[in-house]
Amino acid sequence: MAISYKDSGVDIDAADLSVQMIKRYVHSTYTKGVIGDIGNFGGFFQIDDSHKNPVLVAGADGVGTKLKIAFMMDKHDTVGIDCVAMCVNDVLVHGAKPLFFLDYIAVGKLLPQKISQIVKGLCDGCIQAGCALIGGETAQMPDMYKEDEYDLAGFAVGIVEKEQLLDGSKVREGDLVIGLASSGIHSNGFSLARKVLLKDLKLDTYIDDFEKTLGEELLIPTKIYVKPILEILDENIHAMAHITGGGIVENLPRVLPDGLEARLDKKSWNTPAVFHLIQKMGQIDEKEMFRTFNMGIGFILIVEKNSVDEVIRKLQIRGEKVSVIGQIFKGQRGVVI
Repeated sequence: MAISYKDSGVDIDAADLSVQMIKRYVHSTYTKGVIGDIGNFGGFFQIDDSHKNPVLVAGADGVGTKLKIAFMMDKHDTVGIDCVAMCVNDVLVHGAKPLFFLDYIAVGKLLPQKISQIVKGLCDGCIQAGCALIGGETAQMPDMYKEDEYDLAGFAVGIVEKEQLLDGSKVREGDLVIGLASSGIHSNGFSLARKVLLKDLKLDTYIDDFEKTLGEELLIPTKIYVKPILEILDENIHAMAHITGGGIVENLPRVLPDGLEARLDKKSWNTPAVFHLIQKMGQIDEKEMFRTFNMGIGFILIVEKNSVDEVIRKLQIRGEKVSVIGQIFKGQRGVVI
């Protein structure tokens, strides 16, 4: 008896159907520079002539084990936002405006409706970031993933004038550190969070401190900071950091020059209840919490001291929860909390 590709677990017809289902979402992200349509071997984007000395900045990332929560809840329309956020926020750190995004989805079994929901989230994230989804790949890998599981990753490309590129070299002693609130856990630390929380709690457990179920809290998408930051970015902002895996203590030093340290006051911002719950249930040392989670700070600006009030005012006008959380001093390169 002849065996087909479909018999081995790969359904080409389902792949074709999923492409047709996602087109309307993808088209909603298109910006001026997009050329062509999805379905080509590559995505096309034309850079306009408004840039004198442009530098392209690229970033790649995935959603990680937060996907396990999506599988358990059978909710797939927000993890795409996480995927976009993890990439565009990294590109933003260097002062770059995200131009376009490409995704990679690997599935055990291709279900067009599920793919459609994942891509909807990707497109929602791209719209929030002001960039276009111009292509991607959906791979059917039945021997690699269970039928109800998938992996999701992507990359973003942004643009910035070379003289405006931020790499940490402008940071000076006396600069102040501004923290922008996170929306929750974002997309890092979920291996530890799941180990601690799901040992005794179920995802449908209603948590009074969250005013929602545990699962709903854990699936809150990563906040995308692109639009408010680009609107207020000027020469008085000396560096920025996206707080992802490793927390503040691992990410902030990446934009600090040798000989300078950031001293932060943990009492200067409100740490969301989910982190207190994880720490309490897991009896986790505070140092470990700060090395694993964002602890309520999703993005950081290092700003010239005399400009801080104006930067904060502009961010608050744009709806951001922001506060001064520390200062830059001479010392060993790193973070002191």
